[in-house]
Amino acid sequence: MRILVIEDDREAATWLLKGLTESGHVADHAADGEQGLALAREKVHDVLIVDRMLPKMDGLTIIKTLRAEGVTAPVLILSALGDVDERVKGLRAGGDDYLAKPYSFSELLARIEGLSRRRHQEPQQTKLKAADLEMDLLARTVTRSGRPILLQPREFKLLEYLMRNAGHVVTRTMLLENVWDYHFDPQTNVIDVHVSRLRAKIDKGFDEPILQTVRGAGYMLRAS
Repeated sequence: MRILVIEDDREAATWLLKGLTESGHVADHAADGEQGLALAREKVHDVLIVDRMLPKMDGLTIIKTLRAEGVTAPVLILSALGDVDERVKGLRAGGDDYLAKPYSFSELLARIEGLSRRRHQEPQQTKLKAADLEMDLLARTVTRSGRPILLQPREFKLLEYLMRNAGHVVTRTMLLENVWDYHFDPQTNVIDVHVSRLRAKIDKGFDEPILQTVRGAGYMLRAS
């Protein structure tokens, strides 16, 4: 992917650009808001990573301006302002995802890859598949090897998110933000409880488990 990083902190930008390049991406950098807006207007980037607090023009103003001009590239907002109200402001300004500082590079990489996948997904997609697990989004049904699996609404939403990110590690924070909409404290065990219940339903009676726990990182649904 070609990624634009708009970040005024020189040390943070250098670390981020190095990580993106080592991960196989092409990264451009802008050190202030005005320069970032000018580069983003070129519409050649797959994903924009925008720091919220920037000199000359703040990140939310950049995003609002781009959206008004028809630039649709997905935007990941980076900010030290991590409370719920601030995240909501960022998303309402036109951001597609919001990552509070400090953050791990592995999570940032997973998020931008997720944004890119969602952008290129067919809008009419109504079915998801991971290994022998299938989900019909219209009929709200799930089967594994043809066997029906009954899920509660929250379990269905949880599984849908895991299936959309099959083959990739999904962190607790990502689940909290995308399945629970920030309604719970990150230290709550609600995620573990629901993952455990979901695992019991989709793995019970099958020889090979499909939902895996990645120690110290999160969870991953096998893609094949």
